[in-house]
Amino acid sequence: MKAIPRILLAGALLSGAGCAGPTPVSPVPAATTSAPGFGGTDRSWIEITIAMDEELLPLLDLVGEESDLYDVAAQVREFTEAELTELRRLHGEAGLPAENPHKGMPMPGMVMPSQVAAAAALRGEDFDRALREHLRAHLEQSQKLAASERSAGSEPRTIALAVRISETRQSTLNLL
Repeated sequence: MKAIPRILLAGALLSGAGCAGPTPVSPVPAATTSAPGFGGTDRSWIEITIAMDEELLPLLDLVGEESDLYDVAAQVREFTEAELTELRRLHGEAGLPAENPHKGMPMPGMVMPSQVAAAAALRGEDFDRALREHLRAHLEQSQKLAASERSAGSEPRTIALAVRISETRQSTLNLL
């Protein structure tokens, strides 16, 4: 699997998960092939999951105590921040570049800045409806991506994190 460029694996992961739009082509830095134990799927999954989690946080910042989804959003924030800590550590160990090629990439489940801006203009039930929709899309896409990592990944800690992410997503989806 190491012979396949990382960007091609990212494209395969995203196309299988319903990515909207083309995968940008960028050169694969030499550092991405030198970290033992991390395959292309592991590397792509780490980058995509970091991007998705980071883009979700501004939406969660909008949730006030008056929201019916306040407790759910607080739970999502807690596990998202914990995952990001672990994902960033794995990112460094995998030798991935500092700039994430998946940041801001339009795809299912990725909360885009325009969606955050639109949600910020809403109040009450309208806000909760939009929040629920974005959370559901994010959680479902995260599950699909984690399933890809579980089935095609090679680094044990990355696979274990994907299993935990699948579990937290499912329990939260049950609450929605």
